[in-house]
Amino acid sequence: MQKAESHPKNFPYVITISSEKGGVGKTTLATNLAIFIKALHEDIPVTIFSFDNHFTIDKMFTIRTVPDAKTVANLLSGEKGADLLQTGQYGVNFIPSSANLTREKSLIKSPMDVARFIAVSDIPGILIIDTRPDLETLTENALYAADRVLIPVKDMPSLENCKNIFALFDKRGLDKKSLVLVPCLIDERIKFDGLFVDQKTLLRAFAINRGYRCHDVYISKSPKVESLNTNPDGKIYPILTHGRGTDVHGQFFALAKEILAEFNRTTETRSLLFYHWMSSETEREKEAFVARMGGVRRGCLLCGKDILGSTPTSVGYYFETSDGSEAGFLDNDCFLQLLSHAVFNIRGEIKPDDPTFMLLAESARNSLFAFKVTDNPLKSQVDFIRMDAGGRVLTKRTLDFGENPGVDEYGHLSRLIRETLAGYGNSYRDAFLAVHPVNPDAPGEILQKEQYKSFNAMKAKAASAFI
Repeated sequence: MQKAESHPKNFPYVITISSEKGGVGKTTLATNLAIFIKALHEDIPVTIFSFDNHFTIDKMFTIRTVPDAKTVANLLSGEKGADLLQTGQYGVNFIPSSANLTREKSLIKSPMDVARFIAVSDIPGILIIDTRPDLETLTENALYAADRVLIPVKDMPSLENCKNIFALFDKRGLDKKSLVLVPCLIDERIKFDGLFVDQKTLLRAFAINRGYRCHDVYISKSPKVESLNTNPDGKIYPILTHGRGTDVHGQFFALAKEILAEFNRTTETRSLLFYHWMSSETEREKEAFVARMGGVRRGCLLCGKDILGSTPTSVGYYFETSDGSEAGFLDNDCFLQLLSHAVFNIRGEIKPDDPTFMLLAESARNSLFAFKVTDNPLKSQVDFIRMDAGGRVLTKRTLDFGENPGVDEYGHLSRLIRETLAGYGNSYRDAFLAVHPVNPDAPGEILQKEQYKSFNAMKAKAASAFI
């Protein structure tokens, strides 16, 4: 047994096992590799989990059933990975599988989300991820999080499917050096005439010809090994203890040694690098948020009240011009009065408990509004758009923004347009104004990363609607 090298604590070296082709020995490779690595280096923590729902990992590693045990679904919901680990057979830790990850999968918004979960998981040592036999969201995430991707291939169809994994890495601009093919389930009884004498030589030649890296180690097809997964008592036995004397036993030892050598050569795992990136990204985002907040008006543009400093707050909407020159918050009632008078032509004062006002308030909370001065030099008019949360245009009309009797001297709409879109002299800039509802208890949240990103996406849709 060799001594493990020193690695950054709790930033695991991640191995992802992936193939779009079923029946290539993917899960057998994942589970037995974990056991052989642990056998070679018992002082290195080894963890495994699966995004597939066949529960092979659970059957192989569970020592005793834990009632209401947390699963990989909890990892995808943001819970710390180290808190989900169960100590398994053969010294391998595992996170229990989940029968259905549909809800959790819908929460994954980025191809790097799983990398983020792993970076803050506090899982030490080596982490092996088994994936589904397709390139769905979780498989993509597992691929991008990996220091090493092992792609089992057993025939030409499975080799052909490899191109999709390589194409994903090209699409994201990621280094494909982490991708390595492993010939699996190789039937050494099959021999060919000519240059390629056997199955493994043929697969390796075609792989190299296509620019794929291919392991020198291969895994043979073995009836004895196959029987370890199919037996009357329903258990799944490891090759380490029940496959002695087979070629596969020695092949797994050789593969595990190569993986451990790579592990020991890796001074900075992807999880550590991603953690550093997240930390710097968080700091940059803090600075960007402060800069955005520093550029907004504290007082309501329509009534002048310091709504950011008021208690309780009455702020209801955030506004920003498309060129970024003006931004601020609007009092909730002020903006609703603007809509009622300028857009919906409701004359006279409308009270907050009026059913019409309440209906207007409810619909406005689920809308984005945009205003753009028209090119008509003879009239003071503005093109108005209301969109729903999905960017669908609900209302589109042209409004006059001269005086609005019953509001004030200039009218709320007039003041809004002149304060935000005015150019030189009596002209207006070639820009538009976007107004978006905010959380009254935390209006500044709209300027934080994800919400501000969504707001900008809505602005882009508004820009297209004006064309």
